[in-house]
Amino acid sequence: MGWKLKEQLRQQLARETGYYVYPAGGRIRFALTYPNSYFVGMSNLGLHIVYRLLNQRKDTACERVFCPEKRQQAEYVKTRIPLLSLETQTELNRFDIVGFVVSFEMDYFNILTMLELGKIVPLAKDRSNMDPLIIGGGPCATFNPEPLSPFFDAFIIGEGEVIMPAFMDVYHEMKAQGADREAILQALAQVPGVYVPSVHKLEQGSGQVQRQWLADLDAFPGETAVYTEDTEFNLHLVEIARGCGRHCRFCMAGYCFRKPRNRSLEAIEKMLVKARDSGRRVGLMGAAISDYPEIDQLCKEILGDGLSMSVASFRADSVTQELVDSLAASGLRTLTMAPEAGSHRMRAVVNKGIEEEHLLNAMDMGIKAGIKNFRLYIMIGLPGEGPEDIQGIIDMACRLKDFMEEHKAMGRLTLSINPFIPKPFTPFQWEPMAPLKYIQNSLKQITTALKKRHNIEVIAESPRDAYIQAFLARGDKQAGEVLWQAHQNGGSKAMKSVLKDQGTKLEDYVSQPLPIDELLPWEVLDMGFTREYLLKELAEAKKPEPAHTIKCFDGCKRCGVCK
Repeated sequence: MGWKLKEQLRQQLARETGYYVYPAGGRIRFALTYPNSYFVGMSNLGLHIVYRLLNQRKDTACERVFCPEKRQQAEYVKTRIPLLSLETQTELNRFDIVGFVVSFEMDYFNILTMLELGKIVPLAKDRSNMDPLIIGGGPCATFNPEPLSPFFDAFIIGEGEVIMPAFMDVYHEMKAQGADREAILQALAQVPGVYVPSVHKLEQGSGQVQRQWLADLDAFPGETAVYTEDTEFNLHLVEIARGCGRHCRFCMAGYCFRKPRNRSLEAIEKMLVKARDSGRRVGLMGAAISDYPEIDQLCKEILGDGLSMSVASFRADSVTQELVDSLAASGLRTLTMAPEAGSHRMRAVVNKGIEEEHLLNAMDMGIKAGIKNFRLYIMIGLPGEGPEDIQGIIDMACRLKDFMEEHKAMGRLTLSINPFIPKPFTPFQWEPMAPLKYIQNSLKQITTALKKRHNIEVIAESPRDAYIQAFLARGDKQAGEVLWQAHQNGGSKAMKSVLKDQGTKLEDYVSQPLPIDELLPWEVLDMGFTREYLLKELAEAKKPEPAHTIKCFDGCKRCGVCK
C-alpha cells in the first residue's frame, strides 16, 4: 500500500542535488516540515538554513516533509498510510521531533491537515511519550504562537541558528537519561528562546521568553542547501542581510528581526562559489537589498564572475543605477517598488520614508537600463486613511504611467494591492482593520478609475482571506480552538460560520481596536523593546503631520533591542 506515493517522492528526490540521507539508527530523527507545497517550501531560505544546520550535527538526521497537493492528500486518505518524508519515505509519526516552519497565517490550516495525514495526535495535551515532539519556528511562531499553542509542544522564538543547537543538545541529553515527555519539555523550557505553553504558565505581559537573534551573520552560511528545478525560485539563494531598521509602523519583520545586520562581502563571496559551480542565477535575499552598504561592489562581482542575479526587494530611496543595470543585464523585465500608499500624508503615517520623487528616480534608472514594466505594492485600509488617500493612489499611478509614456517605456504598470493587516509587536498592533465594505469599495474605486488607462493592471488579495489572517495574527488560545473547529468543518472557508455559531462575526472581531490598557496574548514574549516604545510610535502616527522616525544607526538606544 502507498507504493505510488513513495515512488512519487523518490522521483522528486531524484531530481534534487545536495540533500542528506543517513542510515537508520544512531541519530535522532527530525522532520523539518513546511505547511505548503514542495514548490513553495523549497523557495524558503529559512528551511534550507535549518536543514543544513541540523544535518551537519553528528547526532541528528533531518528530513523534509511538505503538504501534499489535494490529489495526493486523497491518496493518503485512501491508502491509510501516514504522511511520508521526502528523503527516506518515513511515516511522519515515526520521527522523534516534527518541526514546522511557520511563515504565513493561512498555512495554519495546512498544519492541522498535515498532523491529521501524519496520524499524529493533534492536541498537545493528549500526546503521550510515544508521540513525536511537535515544535514550530519562523516568523509567525516568533511574533504570536498563541493560536497554535493547543497543537504545539514548543516554539522557537527568534532565529534558529542561535536556538536550535542548544535545543538539540538539551533534547539529546534528556533522551539519553531516559526522561519522559514532561521532563523533556521542562528542560527545553529553560533554553533561551524556547516557549513551552504547558510549562510557561506566565502572566501575560511578563515577557519571560526572550527572542533570540544572531549577532554575527557570518558565523553561519545563509544559502541554498538543496537544488531543485521544481520550485518558485530556481536560484542559488544568498542572504546578504537580515532584519530591517527602517521603522515602518505596520511591518512585523522590521520589529521582530531587529537589529538590522549585514553579512561581510567576503562571506557573501564564499557563498557565490556554489552558484558559480551550479550555473544558477543568484537570488539576493534581505529586507531591502539596496540598503546593503556594498551593493554596487557586490553587483560588479556577481556579473564579473559571469553570473546573473535577482533580488528579493529594494527600496526606491536607496536603489543605485549599478543595481538596476545589473538586474536588467540579468534579464529582469519588471522593476518592483513598495510605496505602500499614494499620498505623502499616508506614507508619513506609516513612516515609509519614500516619496514620489524616489519612485520617479527609480523608474528613470529602470528605463535607462531597458526595463519597461513596473510594479507597485500598495496597502489600503491603513490607520487614518481617508477618501483622499484612495484618490491619491489613483493619481500617483496615473502620474507614474505618464512618466513611463513620456520616456517611451510602453510596458505595464501593475498595482498589487493588499488590505492592511495589524500585526503583533508593531505600533499598529492595537489598530483595527478597515470594514470589509470600505476595502471592497476602495478596490472598486481604484480598479474602475485605472481601467481608463492603457496598460495599468490592478491585482488584489482577497479581503476575506485578509480578515482571517488578521484574526489568526492577533489571536489567543481561543483563536486556536476556532481554528480547530474550522479545520474539522472544511478549513478556512468555515472560519466565518464557526465564529457565527459562537455569536461573533469575523468582521466585528478584526475591525475593532484592541484596548491599549489591556495586556495582549503575545506579550508572554519579549522582543527586546517595550510597549511604551510602540505606543510612542503609534502616537506619532496619529499626529496631523507625523515626524519621520529615522532608521537604525550604530549606537542607537531608542527601542531597546541594542542594549
